[in-house]
Parts: sequence; C-alpha cells; structure tokens
Amino acid sequence: MACLSPSQLQKFQQDGFLVLEGFLSAEECVAMQQRIGEIVAEMDVPLHCRTEFSTQEEEQLRAQGSTDYFLSSGDKIRFFFEKGVFDEKGNFLVPPEKSINKIGHALHAHDPVFKSITHSFKVQQPHFGGEVSPHQDASFLYTEPLGRVLGVWIAVEDATLENGCLWFIPGSHTSGVSRRMVRAPVGSAPGTSFLGSEPARDNSLFVPTPVQRGALVLIHGEVVHKSKQNLSDRSRQAYTFHLMEASGTTWSPENWLQPTAELPFPQLYT
Repeated sequence: MACLSPSQLQKFQQDGFLVLEGFLSAEECVAMQQRIGEIVAEMDVPLHCRTEFSTQEEEQLRAQGSTDYFLSSGDKIRFFFEKGVFDEKGNFLVPPEKSINKIGHALHAHDPVFKSITHSFKVQQPHFGGEVSPHQDASFLYTEPLGRVLGVWIAVEDATLENGCLWFIPGSHTSGVSRRMVRAPVGSAPGTSFLGSEPARDNSLFVPTPVQRGALVLIHGEVVHKSKQNLSDRSRQAYTFHLMEASGTTWSPENWLQPTAELPFPQLYT
C-alpha cells in the first residue's frame, strides 16, 4: 500500500485517528480467524491463571496488577477472559471459545500468521513514527517524549454500533496524558498502580467509528477512545498492536510491558 496521502496525514494529525478501509483482504481476515480458533482450541490455562481483562481502574489493579500471569505476558501468548465466564472455582460457565476477551501479548512475535500480518509490506508505511472504558494508550505505553506510540487496530470482522465499534474524541490527543499505569518494584503488591486519574468526559464528544472487515484504524497514543459492550449476537474480533518510533525515544521503565531477553521489542523493518 502506498504511503498516506497529504490529506490523510492531515486528518490523522487533526483528529488523532484515521480509518483505512479495505486494508486487509477477506482472505487475510479469515486466515486470522481460523488461526485464533486453533489457538483457543489448544489453550490450557491453569485455574489460578484465569484472569478477567478490564480497563476499569479498580478491576485492573485487582485482577491484572496482582497477577504475574498478566505482568509477565509481554513475551508470551496468554489468554484473558470476559467477566462472568467462570464459577467460583474457576470452571467455565460458557464454551471456552466464547469466553475470550483478549489474547496477548506476543502473537505478533510467536505466531506465524499474525507475525506475517504485522510485518507485511502493507504495515510498513513511511511517515509514521467487552466494553473498553475511555482511555489513552499512552497511559499504559508511556514514552518520553510523548507522541511516539501508534496503535494499529485491524477489524477481523465488521465492527458496528451494535457489536462494539471504536468511539473517539477527535482532537483529544493534544492535551497530554491524564493518568499512568506504572509497574511496582519487584516483589511489591499489587504489581501495578495508577498515577493521576481519568477525568469525567462528556459522552456527547465521542464519535462512533464503525468499519467493515479488513479496515485498519490508526490510533494516536494520546487520543481518548473506548468501545461499548457488544449487545448483538455477533462477535467483533480485532487484531491490534502498537508501534513506537525508537529513534530518540525512551520507553518508560515504569511501563507494565517491558522487553525481555527472550523477546526484545522486534523491529518493524526487518
């Protein structure tokens, strides 16, 4: 795919996000769906590691910040679940394939299907350094200077108003970061804490962004976004990863996600 046009680049800089419809083919989306089906069919998550994924602050600190399963997932393929899918003993109340909220955080490195998409020529563009509550990606992926992280969100299935498409506050990427999730010193509990807090935001400022399967949404690290609960009878699968402009950028040592000896942050251009 060619680089972004001047008008596309201007719109991204103005709004903090940009939709590129038809980025992947239907065949590429089906390949990702089939591979996820295979991965989920083979998953074996011990009872004590069955963690619900959340972006709500209190739930994050309780469910994710207190478990090594989440904090050490940066170089592994691990499974995080929807709310209410386990009984009090950790057994599934729903079919396991319908229980997944998120698979993370190293599909891009360890799975050949997702690695090929992540490092495809389409993604290597020049000129770019359940319900998800309103947030900024830079709260979790903080850099100095700011503005060096770019989210890449690919719709593997249609994302509609009914099944939980993304919502953005256009232009909200210009006001800095309101809170940060930081990793606690080794051996401390809980494993993470928050600095600052999310301000109350007027829901009328959010703009829905429904897209068709195969669309790519570029997300500035500081733009405020969310998705609503999927109230439909259809799933809404998406593949997302983040890019960082490495030159002249410091990745905060306080971020929960850290490169490891087993998996340093891979370069996009290999």
